[in-house]
Amino acid sequence: MSHRAHLFSLRIGNAFRESCLAEPYTVPRLWKDLLAGITVGIIAIPLAMALAIASGVAPQYGLYTAIIAGAIIALTGGSRYSISGPTAAFVVILYPVTLKYGFGGLLVASVLSGIILILMALFRLGRLIEHIPESVTIGFTGGIAIVIATLQIKDFFGLSLAHMPESYLEKVNLLLHSLPALHTPSLLVALLTLTIMLLWPKLKNPIPPHLPAVLIGTVAAFVLNKAGYGIETIGSRFHYLLPDGSSGNGIPPFLPHFMLPWSQAGAGGNPIIWNWQMIQNLLPSAFAIAMLGAIESLLCAVVLDGMSGKRHSANSELLGQGIGNIVTPFFGGITATAAIARSAANFKAGAQSPVAAVIHALVVLAALVGLAPVLAYLPMPAMAALLMVVAWKMSEAHKARHLIKTSISSDICVFFTCFSLTILFDMVIGITAGMVLNICFSLKTQAPDPER
Repeated sequence: MSHRAHLFSLRIGNAFRESCLAEPYTVPRLWKDLLAGITVGIIAIPLAMALAIASGVAPQYGLYTAIIAGAIIALTGGSRYSISGPTAAFVVILYPVTLKYGFGGLLVASVLSGIILILMALFRLGRLIEHIPESVTIGFTGGIAIVIATLQIKDFFGLSLAHMPESYLEKVNLLLHSLPALHTPSLLVALLTLTIMLLWPKLKNPIPPHLPAVLIGTVAAFVLNKAGYGIETIGSRFHYLLPDGSSGNGIPPFLPHFMLPWSQAGAGGNPIIWNWQMIQNLLPSAFAIAMLGAIESLLCAVVLDGMSGKRHSANSELLGQGIGNIVTPFFGGITATAAIARSAANFKAGAQSPVAAVIHALVVLAALVGLAPVLAYLPMPAMAALLMVVAWKMSEAHKARHLIKTSISSDICVFFTCFSLTILFDMVIGITAGMVLNICFSLKTQAPDPER
């Protein structure tokens, strides 16, 4: 394959074919995939739940996403080490959709985004990743990180807020006015979780920091709740119906089951009236989801190429992402894309092929069925602290500082434009404005001197 062929090729299951069929798939390679899949599956369990909650839905839907999308995209996509599932980047798009259109609207938007991703693959648009300037990428990811961190303040401080406004500035204003009513025990659990996450890497321990942090935070919350301090947990916030009509707390210990996305409840639990106008209302969100999914998955594949020396197939990866996002909502899963941190952990753990991603999905499935009662004890402040750290890592602040210190003024202007508009409005406006501004600066630079 030439050094650019990966940008134009399109074949379903390209990564699986190349790593498991074109190359000998031996028992030692399977063993490495098994260990890597177990490692990243354990990492994914609390993250999938936290990201689902941040997107405005119950935590089990994040687990369903990791299970269904994690396996399907691995087997149909074009990047052999990518781990797909719910990601932090999607929160800023999915949360407003959930608020306005409910769970059913979110599922339909995810299906529509999958269709768009497949069309992008068929039109060989994977190569366009080369043309997104770093100033735009760092700008919108930094903006998304700020928004995600802001959304976690409510649970981090244990604030009792029934509703969050849509405007970012209104959110900040409401949170600032609500801070005097913070719940001290919740804040202590959040700070304990955050402290452990920040200090754990200094021990040079191979265990990911969020696992001991969430575990210790859960124990602390359990002890405080026994003393009557009322720290909110997954079990106290989320409920589900059992087959006999009774109610359960936390996460239902059942396998994902087939459901029609458009038959699910809308905002406030009310039925959605599906018509062409509703589809038109969801299309802008579906387009934003597809664009972000394409960018995230292909950037992740590029990072993994640099780590492994392998080549991904960009359009095949878009095809796999599209298939995964069409199928997953029919089993209750939300939007998925490749997660850079989990994918990097997968490769570092010794993954050899997409089989590791399938094993990761099976580990999450086992946790859903076997550990649901235990997962109900996870405290909301600890989950908020976890997402705070995820947002910080996602922001890549070191790259932003380097860009501001070393880049020309036009790139800095593009960065701040994309960054600020993503925070104040949304990602699509931020990226569009950043790209247009970048093109304008490029044309100005290339313009001929009129005096010549």
